[in-house]
Amino acid sequence: NTMASISLKKIRKAWGSVVGVDSIDLEIQDKEFMVFLGPSGCGKTTTMKMIAGLLKPNSGDIAFDGASVLHTPAERRGAVMVFQNYLLFPYMSVGENVGFGLKMRGVDKQTIRRRVAEMLELVRLPGIEARRPKQLSGGQQQRVALARALIVQPKVLLLDEPLSNLDAHLRDEMRELIRTIQQQMNITTIFVTHDQEEAVVLADRIALMFDGVLHQVDAPQRFYDGPVSARVARFFGGANFLPGQMHNGQFESRLGCFAVAQGAVLNGPALLTIRPEAIQLCPAGSGRHQQNLLMGRIISHVYTGANTRVKVQVNELTLTVIADPHAVDTARAGDMVTLYLAPERLWTLPVESQ
Repeated sequence: NTMASISLKKIRKAWGSVVGVDSIDLEIQDKEFMVFLGPSGCGKTTTMKMIAGLLKPNSGDIAFDGASVLHTPAERRGAVMVFQNYLLFPYMSVGENVGFGLKMRGVDKQTIRRRVAEMLELVRLPGIEARRPKQLSGGQQQRVALARALIVQPKVLLLDEPLSNLDAHLRDEMRELIRTIQQQMNITTIFVTHDQEEAVVLADRIALMFDGVLHQVDAPQRFYDGPVSARVARFFGGANFLPGQMHNGQFESRLGCFAVAQGAVLNGPALLTIRPEAIQLCPAGSGRHQQNLLMGRIISHVYTGANTRVKVQVNELTLTVIADPHAVDTARAGDMVTLYLAPERLWTLPVESQ
């Protein structure tokens, strides 16, 4: 069963003067799990609907495996979409719901029965063919909707915020299930979410959008280690920013001079990005590191379970630090601490990207 690579070329969608999606270029690989991420209203669902054929772009082209699908109706594109309110047919049994697509294609009853059983097995709900949707929990209904989408062996699976109505525990379980099924079936998948944590767990690559514009397309880890702008860094769990100048691998600022191993700016004005988890807290005066040190005073610390968020005042700058609880369990507000910034964990950005 062949899967599709998808290519978006200068896709634009506007309603009058309101631009939903602004000239997007994107290549999605065959069998890739791509997550469209961004705040609500950024254009991610609009983009997905254009891929599905539910919306027509004003300009640009969409190709599956190199062939344009702009004039191919939705039902012939080989892409299926699953929405957050799974829209099962209430008067049909689960089995009839899952087999619906095959029945519409005129497949014989015996084959449908066998394929429905296989699909329910795949989504870990074996043997529930006879039940009605209203007898199922939200999580089970979502899995039935997934089975119904997958039974027609689509080339592309499109998932629009499918987990946003589920509680946290179920959401984790469903993420794991979706990822497992995607890898088992080797299906090209696009998943829309506004939740950066969800994106990181699921994606091979993330396409991050703001205001209808694609800002960065990368593997999840790159959004932490190499964001293209301050806006991207903020969206990914926030960062501390310090303005200054890059010069020969050194970042010069009001707070001193720091060695920086990498960045988007290697010379001239820059914004130093310091991730909260990249800062090491050392007791004041501990001489383990000789460079990249800052002295500060603890303003507050909040224990969140897995870690402790510490706010440290360094001159006029307030830094957020994510620390191991054991490292700071004796720390008190008002204590002086030394902060170590590891050169390989720092990253520079263009100044205009604030």
